[in-house]
Amino acid sequence: MSNKLLKLGFSLALALGVTQAQAETRITYKSAKSTSSYYQMGVQIAEAVKAGSDGEMIVTVEESQGSVQNVMEAKARGGDYVFTTPPALVSLAQGGKAMFEGKGDPKFDEIRALFPIPSLTMHFVMSADSGVTDFAGMEGKTILLGKGSFGANEGAKYLKLFGLEGKVDLAEVELSNAVAALKNGQIDGFVTAGSWPAPNVIEAAASSDVHVLSLDDDQIAKTKRAKLVIPAGTYAGQDADIVTTSLPVAAYATTAMDEDTAYMLTKTFWEQKAGMGADAPWWNGVDQSLMANITGKLHPGAVRYYKEAGIELTEAQQ
Repeated sequence: MSNKLLKLGFSLALALGVTQAQAETRITYKSAKSTSSYYQMGVQIAEAVKAGSDGEMIVTVEESQGSVQNVMEAKARGGDYVFTTPPALVSLAQGGKAMFEGKGDPKFDEIRALFPIPSLTMHFVMSADSGVTDFAGMEGKTILLGKGSFGANEGAKYLKLFGLEGKVDLAEVELSNAVAALKNGQIDGFVTAGSWPAPNVIEAAASSDVHVLSLDDDQIAKTKRAKLVIPAGTYAGQDADIVTTSLPVAAYATTAMDEDTAYMLTKTFWEQKAGMGADAPWWNGVDQSLMANITGKLHPGAVRYYKEAGIELTEAQQ
């Protein structure tokens, strides 16, 4: 009799475990390097989604080399894949242009947006010892751009626009080592594209004297990006506003993700956003107005949430 009860108990426990496993939805969220603000955002989203779904949705944050890699991996990943990138990169991938030239794939046409996240903000961080206070002063200096990320590509573009291509030494160092390299004098400055306040810029400013360069109106116009002002006091030793540029960013999945999962992810994000903003100020700049920056199609599950929430969408987004 006791053996029968033991077997029954084991069977019930096994059945319960299977039910729980079936009820739990697992998502992989690929963001950026572990030292970046976007990786921290991914961790915050993972915690918020778990709390907002009562543990039914588990998000694992995966480190990435940057936005370009995230889009490229959409070709091979499944329905559990969520990634972040500027909408402009999705358009380039779907058109086989720029860094995606010759690398096109029908899978790119299956990419669908979920929700906006804080914008990419360009930071040109120079050591005080370099004496550089404007872009012209970067000539002859050693600058770290990183490799493969959107920030690296954008940084190279700005150097070209401002007449500095071939006039600076580009350091062969990973962006994750930027702060140590700056502190040790291996480089004069580094470029990073994280939402402000950016963790690696916070670390650099806290450990050594740095100057974050500002762009003038003509330079901003050349970049064709949006103007953004980082308030004085955001970083240690920063006694004036930093005028720079930004680019919208959004979270994406593909049509391989089922509609209910996309719906719950989107719904939970918006419901938990205020709580995330209480812990990290970069979330407070995300509101419904940023939906206009998503130029491509939204996932049908996300569309269902936005319609329920009364958020107006464009025809192109649907």
